[in-house]
Amino acid sequence: GCNNVFYFETRKHTDLYLWISRAPSGPSVKFQVQNLHTMDELKMTGNCLKGSRPILSFDANFETEPHLQLLKEILTQTFGVPKGARKSKPFFDHVFTFSIVDGRIWFRNYQIAEKDAETGGDLNKNDKPTLIEIGPRFVLNTIRIFEGSFGGPTLYENPNFVSPNVIRANLRKSRAVKHVDRINSVKEKELRTAENPLPTDPLNDVFN
Repeated sequence: GCNNVFYFETRKHTDLYLWISRAPSGPSVKFQVQNLHTMDELKMTGNCLKGSRPILSFDANFETEPHLQLLKEILTQTFGVPKGARKSKPFFDHVFTFSIVDGRIWFRNYQIAEKDAETGGDLNKNDKPTLIEIGPRFVLNTIRIFEGSFGGPTLYENPNFVSPNVIRANLRKSRAVKHVDRINSVKEKELRTAENPLPTDPLNDVFN
């Protein structure tokens, strides 16, 4: 049977989170999903057959730190389709890429095209297949890795993660400070005008 759990959690209709867990004993990881673009939204030209197996491609940064090595193993077990799995095709025709950029995991999905992009004909023996993006695209910002399934002792916590609630609160404070500054600026201008009135022009009443 399958022991990998893929669970999406939404909060406040704006924040999307992804849990990936190995049931029932763990480990599990919680991500914030950012910059999500669906296949329908992107309208890419790439395509792949339903049930075909993906090749998983990880950049070299996944080998640089222990928590990234653990994330690579979790993602491999979750996205990888073993040969002979039920309802799967025995061949590969697309690639899932996972790249570490700015401390986040960037996901892309590409078709392996073995046809000439211009003519549509078969490639020559010496020609290499090309990759055509299919979609979707998204970025995973790691929040925490747990020893158990959906909980338990913390194996890793991202020190750079900032909750969306904190970001929104800081934005509201920034706007409030700007609003107060504008009000104070208007009051100061009015006070300066009252303290330093313009002198009366003696020629104002000449033609009255």
